[in-house]
Amino acid sequence: MIKTALVSFGMSGRVFHAPFIDLNPNFILAGAWERSSKNIQAIYPGVTSYDSYEAILNDPTIDLVVVNSPNDTHYAYTKQALLADKHVVVEKSFTVTVEEAEELAALALEQQKILTVYQNRRFDADFLTIQKLIAENKIGSLLDVQISYERYRTTLSPKVHKEQPTPGAGVLLDLGPHLVDQAIQLSGMPTSIFADVRITRSVSLVDDYFTLILYYPTHRILLTSGMVFMQQGPGYKIYGIKGCFIKNRSDVQEDLLLAGHKPGGENWGHEDPKNYGTLTTDTDGVITSAIIESERGDYGKYYEAVAAAILENKPVPVTPQEGINIMKVLVAAKKSNETKQVVHL
Repeated sequence: MIKTALVSFGMSGRVFHAPFIDLNPNFILAGAWERSSKNIQAIYPGVTSYDSYEAILNDPTIDLVVVNSPNDTHYAYTKQALLADKHVVVEKSFTVTVEEAEELAALALEQQKILTVYQNRRFDADFLTIQKLIAENKIGSLLDVQISYERYRTTLSPKVHKEQPTPGAGVLLDLGPHLVDQAIQLSGMPTSIFADVRITRSVSLVDDYFTLILYYPTHRILLTSGMVFMQQGPGYKIYGIKGCFIKNRSDVQEDLLLAGHKPGGENWGHEDPKNYGTLTTDTDGVITSAIIESERGDYGKYYEAVAAAILENKPVPVTPQEGINIMKVLVAAKKSNETKQVVHL
């Protein structure tokens, strides 16, 4: 079994990591580093509340460290864990620079340790459904793709580290990795990118809005996110030569986890039929629309793949190179926004 410790037991540790580690029989949840509030033992009796990161690194029984701390600590904490002979799951964004990401990837190879980036949105019902339709050739070759992650929040996040002007803060490095990863999963690396990154709220000190245009030889992908969308539109608009698929962003897992529900069971990850997307096709000039039942979302698949990578030498769910590629796009987006020019990749 894979004895696992979390670097933090804030929202991400409590909601996205601990429940799935605890559920999977291949893992033992050892505990988490808790700097002030001690909460993990109330939910998971018998685990350890570590007083320092060194206590985790110096424990020879810990096999895997989940680096789910603020973005600008990912590089240092991941490097320390690899050098301490631990496997690592690191939250998005992987790092804050391409050079940091490349160094960690090389170090993992040198240490012969598993290193994987946590891109759980690959296992959203929305995105799984889109991938299935593309695999079944229901949409055809892509012509235009629009993916958005819209929120409406006029106040600052209670997570102070997300609102301070540090290298890892801002919505581009917070929600951007989700959208860029999905774009790359659909179409590979873009040839070039144009970005508009802005501060739209008077209370904000960090970017809280972006639009990225990813250019490909045959199509483009438009990515948008921000905190100023009082009415949210469809999260996905996928246009191809055979049809289009329009769907709201409506995976249920995060809401269930925030409400304290444990993952698992036959009904886990199933969307309400009212949130299913619509596939519209043109067959010999006859346009028809059909409601498409959503695939079942399941973040647990990520940790199933992590276990298989560690125990059976199977591929990791998200490779370090994929993490590097996401960082290349995000860094290029920053450059594009600063220069107001298209940046070639």
